[in-house]
Amino acid sequence: MARRGEQLREHILWIAKDVFIELGFERTSMDVVAARAETSKRSLYAHFESKDKLFGAVVDLARELYLGRLRTPAEYGDEPVEAVVAYCGRLAQLQLWTSALRTLRLGIAEAERLPEAAVAMHEAIFETPQQRLAEYLTEHYPLDAETSRDIASQLIGRAVYPRVIRALLAAQAPLTELPDEATLAHDVDLHPLRATALALLPPP
Repeated sequence: MARRGEQLREHILWIAKDVFIELGFERTSMDVVAARAETSKRSLYAHFESKDKLFGAVVDLARELYLGRLRTPAEYGDEPVEAVVAYCGRLAQLQLWTSALRTLRLGIAEAERLPEAAVAMHEAIFETPQQRLAEYLTEHYPLDAETSRDIASQLIGRAVYPRVIRALLAAQAPLTELPDEATLAHDVDLHPLRATALALLPPP
């Protein structure tokens, strides 16, 4: 049965995501996306009026998938320090995945020409994870909102983002398979994360 309506739109988005990651923005064409999605260019343009619009929708899809996989600190356990460590570890694990790194590189490459998409990517990768952590700290520690934001920024800035920068610049090997939370301790060294958390956090 041929895909139609919202089902076709979603199918195109998943195909386009893979094409953009594989080929980059410049080498991706609407012809290639339509061919791989096994639909007509007319149907493709009916859902996405331009390659820029399609790319923006792909960024939105990637954002939704990424934040859904990350979840919130409270979902990583009942003990606050360990929940914070696991959350930060999962954040690093997801960002060290080859697909995530390629998506981030793609957003950086197109930031000047497509600033809205780049801003949306920044919000998903940097701002929202930090906000979720800060809110958790406020709820579980005797901290005001400003202090929680500062500690969340330091935790992620010290223990997560240096690894991501190294991976972006190919100075650290990426994770080639979709990161599984069950292999978190194998994929990410949690000891520095735990030491940083214990140094920054007050008793809950």
